[in-house]
Amino acid sequence: MNSEILARPELGDVVVGVDGSPSGRTAALWAAAEADRRGRPLRLVHAADTDRRALFANAETLQAVREAGRDLLTRTLNAVHDRFPDLPVTKELSRQEPVAGLRAAAGHRATIVVGNRGLGGFSALMLGSVGLGVAARAEVPVIVVRGERERPGTGSVTAAVHDTADLEWLLLAAAEADARKAALRLVSVWNVLTHVGSVASMLDDLDGIARQRVHEVKELADRVRELYPHLIVGHHVEPGTSTAGILIEASVRTDLLVMGHDRPPLGVGPTLGHVAHTLIHHAHCPVEIVPPSFKTANEET
Repeated sequence: MNSEILARPELGDVVVGVDGSPSGRTAALWAAAEADRRGRPLRLVHAADTDRRALFANAETLQAVREAGRDLLTRTLNAVHDRFPDLPVTKELSRQEPVAGLRAAAGHRATIVVGNRGLGGFSALMLGSVGLGVAARAEVPVIVVRGERERPGTGSVTAAVHDTADLEWLLLAAAEADARKAALRLVSVWNVLTHVGSVASMLDDLDGIARQRVHEVKELADRVRELYPHLIVGHHVEPGTSTAGILIEASVRTDLLVMGHDRPPLGVGPTLGHVAHTLIHHAHCPVEIVPPSFKTANEET
């Protein structure tokens, strides 16, 4: 690992998508609690998609859509203020479709929060059109709120790490844990199947690869402790054949699961990997996806 000077990242404002669904309301209240922990403002965004609707809808329909959106934002703001009366909250009625509207509202530093289900009965489809689209295309961290509504806290944040290249986004997970006064747990899944059939398929080579993974995860934990000396940081390498399955199991015992994801070469093909896709659909807690292009406020100054 290189020896560059690192600083604690600054957690940004929180932007949450509001769509009138029960999941959206849960996400808005979760986002309010997140903004309150960070000491940052909350922005409620309802993407009315009126730019596209204008191609086929009349003026009366568009006006009704706008009024319904404003009413939804007001009701959501009131619900947030009932629980967090001192939290700075703004509301925005976007003319864009949801993915574009949320990305525009977040800018370069905020965190986007979405629910895991949209309106209607086809929850996976609705998530695919909004939640997955935002997580795959946003240039800022995206949190998909999952789990039971009144789920008791565990006092921990879990980061799904692979190697020392994960340090930058891992520090964001450390900041999340620090804001919660929670412990940070680093989990790395060592999947032997990824090496079978490769040039490193001999048993002694596999053992060496496993030892190297343990060493790198420990080094990650040590670097986090340098910046957060009061933070409890644990680390664990879990052998198994299903990375997604192990992380889903880990999500039972944590308040937030954080992971980074890579863009495909040349931007071709799906932009969200299998593991992240599975966690967003099946994790037992909120899942935060951090894109590699994200730069914290401290990094930009």
